[in-house]
Amino acid sequence: MSEKHARLLYALGTTLGENGVFAANKLAQEDTNDLSHTNVAAAKQMKAMKPLQDAWDHYTLTLATLRDTFALLDDQDMAELADAEAQHIVADLNHQLVHVIPTLLRPTSETADLSALIELKSGVGGSESSHFLAEMLRMYVRVARAEGWSPTILANNESDNGGVKDAILEIKGEGAYDALKWESGVHRVQRVPATEASGRLHTSTVAAVVLPLSDEPPSDVKDELFNLEDVKIEVMRARGAGGQHVNKTESAVRITHIPTGISVSMQDERSQHQNRRRAFQVLRARLMDRKIILDQAQRRAARKSLVRTADRSEKIRTYNYPQDRVTDHRLGKGNMSWNDVLEGDGLMIFIRELQGKHDVDSFIDKFVPE
Repeated sequence: MSEKHARLLYALGTTLGENGVFAANKLAQEDTNDLSHTNVAAAKQMKAMKPLQDAWDHYTLTLATLRDTFALLDDQDMAELADAEAQHIVADLNHQLVHVIPTLLRPTSETADLSALIELKSGVGGSESSHFLAEMLRMYVRVARAEGWSPTILANNESDNGGVKDAILEIKGEGAYDALKWESGVHRVQRVPATEASGRLHTSTVAAVVLPLSDEPPSDVKDELFNLEDVKIEVMRARGAGGQHVNKTESAVRITHIPTGISVSMQDERSQHQNRRRAFQVLRARLMDRKIILDQAQRRAARKSLVRTADRSEKIRTYNYPQDRVTDHRLGKGNMSWNDVLEGDGLMIFIRELQGKHDVDSFIDKFVPE
């Protein structure tokens, strides 16, 4: 068993011990017919701990069964059957450690109900970068629909070569931000462009930033993220291709949040009102993201945690087309094919594994001593 899994079991046992004993003692001290706040809270706590207790009981019972099975390996008549049974039991224990227990220990997310806003910007690689950005945009739209979320492309700055220079994608739905936040970072693609006559492999990048998207407050409720008097609003004529409204009406909008210097420009919609609404939506998402990052930093400082955060300038994934391999560098895995991720369910498999790894690491760092 790895040190990490050993610490995970320690965390589970400690959690059950402290919370279970606390709740049981509270109930023992109270009249069972008493519906006081303390008694009800203790009963709820014991009920909430039941799945953890069941997982612990299953693990310890299975471990005991494995020990009994090992004893049969010395019996010549039973050795072959015992060996097969031991492999089955080990697989069950591994499943409990990797999938079941981390899920049960997952802390409640404060952003579980938030939607997401994905900003994509082409990086090094010129036209090949913009072509890959267009493919990533389609990938996120497809994944959002498969997960039951609602994707809407808010901005799509197309390049002359058929690619996309930058884009903003709104994905509405519960859990969208918590899932897709793992996509923030630099995505690197390696392949031979269609225009490369010599067949030379090119490396290009696309930067993704995933922001939390909350519902816009009612008009009669003050926005907690900013004061309207702190926002500078400018209108101008839209630029680029797009029909008769471009360059003829002042439909484009740029807003700047003066205290932070955050600026948002929007011109994809046909009316100034629509562009203004979209721009404020993006501003709110960026300010919410800033608030979450500051809150997390304060909590980490308070408990002196060494939990590693995502660096948005970090290369998180490499898509190697010639080798038909996609590697997520945070997991150290490269067992997904190009189509698995771009066209299949590979992206969500990566995301679920990253979430599980984060949950276990966070829980251990918070509750378990070295």
